[in-house]
Amino acid sequence: MGEVWIRTISHSLVRADRVTEIASSRGSVHEERGYSIRAVAEGRAYILVDNSDLEGTAKARFGHARRMQAALLLAMDAAGTSAASMVISYEQDGERWILTPASDIAGVTEPAVPMAKST
Repeated sequence: MGEVWIRTISHSLVRADRVTEIASSRGSVHEERGYSIRAVAEGRAYILVDNSDLEGTAKARFGHARRMQAALLLAMDAAGTSAASMVISYEQDGERWILTPASDIAGVTEPAVPMAKST
């Protein structure tokens, strides 16, 4: 099985198997709008989502954040069953998590069929 990585808002990568906590809070800029989601790995917090555009009551925003956290857990489970290393990224336009093979991000194309040895 490949490794699973989670992309942060600063475009760094955190190994999913080192995450010990996933938490949400209000948006970092506006108390009346938005939410953020962070992951804690090896004692350090990493911001994964900082969406200050979402409006609504605090209860509605935190409900949405909980659904996004659950979706992240499902994405981590799905990526963990892949043979290839995967990167999980947040897509703000669709408010969803995207799974991408690490080889696609690196621009490495692996042949679908092993190449025959040349003689």
